[in-house]
Amino acid sequence: QELLRESGGGVVQAGGSLRLSCVVSGNIFSLRSMSWYRQAPGKQREFVAKVLITGDTAYAESLKGRFTISRDKTKNTVLLQMNGLKPEDTAVYYCRVEGTDIFGQGTQVTVSS
Repeated sequence: QELLRESGGGVVQAGGSLRLSCVVSGNIFSLRSMSWYRQAPGKQREFVAKVLITGDTAYAESLKGRFTISRDKTKNTVLLQMNGLKPEDTAVYYCRVEGTDIFGQGTQVTVSS
C-alpha cells in the first residue's frame, strides 16, 4: 500500500512558482505531523518544512518567505507552495511522515536560469 504519493514537480524558470502535493494515507494524516525534504544531485537530503497536526509550521531558515507548507484536511494532502524559485532549489522533493523513515517516492523540481 502506497502511504505517500507526491506530485506537482516539473521544470520552471527562475522566479517562477510550483505547488507540490502529497496525498497521505488517511490514518497517518490524522495522527502525524508531516514534512518535506529535498535532495539535490551530489548532496545529502535536507529538511525543507514541516506542518504539525495543530497546523503550526516550521521552515529551513534559508527558505522562509519563499516556501509555504499547509495541510488540506478535506483531501488528506500536504501542500508545499514554492515561490521565487532559484536554480539552487533544483532537487528531488520528498514528503515524509515526521519522526519516521517513511518517505514518498519523490517528485523532481528543476529550476532553469
